[in-house]
Amino acid sequence: MLADIQRGMERLALGLAGLGALIILVQTVWISYGVFVRYVLGKPDGTVTEATAMLLFPAAFLGLAFALKENAYPKVSFLMDALAPPARRWLEGFNLLLMLVVGVFFSIAAANATYRAFDSGSASEILLWPRYLFWLPSTLALFLFTLYAGVRLLAVIFNTPAEHSKH
Repeated sequence: MLADIQRGMERLALGLAGLGALIILVQTVWISYGVFVRYVLGKPDGTVTEATAMLLFPAAFLGLAFALKENAYPKVSFLMDALAPPARRWLEGFNLLLMLVVGVFFSIAAANATYRAFDSGSASEILLWPRYLFWLPSTLALFLFTLYAGVRLLAVIFNTPAEHSKH
């Protein structure tokens, strides 16, 4: 059952990372357009900077769970390699516990910010885009990251084959 939950979360993580990649593609095209109209046509687009800056926020968080799935966070691997399997498992569990605690903190902060942005009706200065629309994907990504870190921690604790360590 834990393995099925983990596989489901990994599929969600891949989907959110794909959404982040799509946002980066949109930013790339929009910035290129902005450079073209500014320097070739001589008519700067005043929306490019704000729009791409606001899109950067959700793009930064949408890949969190995918990075955890791929063990893409920086690690001091020589320590893991030097440890015996039980100690390695303990250290990996401790690392996941720290990720879980940090994830809970940032999930709560993001949920609070999303609610406040929605409740206040705040919008961007130039485009007047509702700010909660930029907080919401980040909040969902942080919740998924936190849940996934918890599931990975349980997999380490119970030593299930669902664990996908790449040491």
